[in-house]
Amino acid sequence: MPEGRIVKALSGFYYVDNGEQVIQCRARGLFKKKDARVTPLVGDWVVYDTVSEAEGYVMEVGERTTELVRPPVANVDAAVLVFSMRTPSFSSALLDKFLVHTETAGIEAVIALSKADLADQAELDEICQKYRQIGYRVIPTSTQDKRGLEEIRQALASHIAVFAGQSGVGKSSLINALFPHARLQTGQVSHKLGRGRHTTRHVELIPLEKGSYVADTPGFSSLDFVDLTELDLAQAFREFNSYADECKFRGCLHLREPGCAVQAAVENELIDAERYEHYKQFAEELKEYQRRNKPW
Repeated sequence: MPEGRIVKALSGFYYVDNGEQVIQCRARGLFKKKDARVTPLVGDWVVYDTVSEAEGYVMEVGERTTELVRPPVANVDAAVLVFSMRTPSFSSALLDKFLVHTETAGIEAVIALSKADLADQAELDEICQKYRQIGYRVIPTSTQDKRGLEEIRQALASHIAVFAGQSGVGKSSLINALFPHARLQTGQVSHKLGRGRHTTRHVELIPLEKGSYVADTPGFSSLDFVDLTELDLAQAFREFNSYADECKFRGCLHLREPGCAVQAAVENELIDAERYEHYKQFAEELKEYQRRNKPW
């Protein structure tokens, strides 16, 4: 049976790209049962059966390397986190929460600072230095003066990449500037609310050169800590990991434990204090989430 990749899921249909054409498929009934172990996602490599030249049924879903919950995309190996410098203003707390999401999913993050032409150079430099020291690739971008666009293209080469970030930061505009054939819908930022209107209604993979894809995803401004443990959260802050082995207690969560090397690193300004404050905030949010979602 033929194979291909799901590039769009909409209204119960899965659109499978086999390299020559896109086949409109429905999922077989076995995927719709309550005890089904897997549900097809955009990004899945699937086996399908044809009923005509343009229609078929998804029969099998291949093994996934990664899986995102929100946005629901499989086999992504790079995430471009788009955060604007202005309208809406840059939010380090929200960026750190997105980074927890990508770290936990095992996806390499590229931070794109959009609307960089509206920011002070000193402010840009400070943000870039902070996250580059941790080990992230940070690229200031602008669709107005075209800065950073070629660097983003290079970062996406040979990857299945997802674009994510809160509404109004310019994800669709950035993708349109990078890949003009995409022609994604863009939206205005609400001056009353200070955030953007949702312009992307579904997840869709846009084919690029040499088998690469990029996904534009629905904008969202918050992430729940679904299926995350306290230790998962601690390990998602990658700068903690080089100090964690020196902690007095195994499995240290770096909050109130005595002999914690991470807390000492924060006090000695070896770990960014703001990032650590965000970690403590997320730990409280996780505790509250777990309390509200107990299975009993």
